Amino acid sequence: MTVMQLVYASRPFGFDDLSLAGILATARPNNRRDSITGALICREDLYLQLLEGPREAVTAAFNRIMRDDRHMDAVVLISCDAEERLFPRWAMRDDPARSWMWTRDQVRAGAVETASADEIRGVFRRLASELTISSAVEQQSELNAGH
Repeated sequence: MTVMQLVYASRPFGFDDLSLAGILATARPNNRRDSITGALICREDLYLQLLEGPREAVTAAFNRIMRDDRHMDAVVLISCDAEERLFPRWAMRDDPARSWMWTRDQVRAGAVETASADEIRGVFRRLASELTISSAVEQQSELNAGH
């Protein structure tokens, strides 16, 4: 089944842990309701989010984000159809921006907006693969603990 994938970047306005908790508290139940999955990468200078699901639901979610005053200068980086979801089990995975991503200076200089679609997809593929590896290790630990 084909799903829409949309990736956008924005600058947080007034970012802190409480703001992030508020975003996730709203997004997760809405996304479950609307069959949306994805990941939000966040830090003080960057929100980078992948939304995936039915086209109408993803479009409506992004329109809500565009009206949310916690996001400034939102720009769509990727909007396409995909054959499968990268985050099928996550109503909204949140993750800090990692050192293997862009530095704050690179973000200020426009690295996110000038990155290729493949580079941006690579960020989310890497995050999804970390989850897969992490899940496999957790499952093996649970199996070992049961014996």
